[in-house]
Amino acid sequence: MTRPKIRHLALYARKPDALAKFYSEQFGMDIIMSDPDGNYFLGDGYLTLAVLKLQMAGEAPAGLNHFGFHIEDVAGTCTALVGTGVEEPALRSSTRPFAEFRAIDPEGNWFDLSEHGYGIP
Repeated sequence: MTRPKIRHLALYARKPDALAKFYSEQFGMDIIMSDPDGNYFLGDGYLTLAVLKLQMAGEAPAGLNHFGFHIEDVAGTCTALVGTGVEEPALRSSTRPFAEFRAIDPEGNWFDLSEHGYGIP
């Protein structure tokens, strides 16, 4: 089995449009898409960067929210994670097509698991 690779990072931003423009202009990232909620998704040809609109009524702070692994076997990976004592990964909402499962590490950091990858859905 090939090593899982981090292919996706997600940031919460107060002004996601301005932050997406910053990464696009300063680092040549392509804006892959935006959605009606004001979220932006950028790519560099390998990594996908999600710039998510910070909801002031939410509990998450601005900054890093989660990262995502591109894996070969989501079922086997979920079983192995549970074997370490962490919570069972949860199926992601169908409105979020970029990853199939959300998991949490022993320190409480969120990460996504995807077999299909992080390109355009």
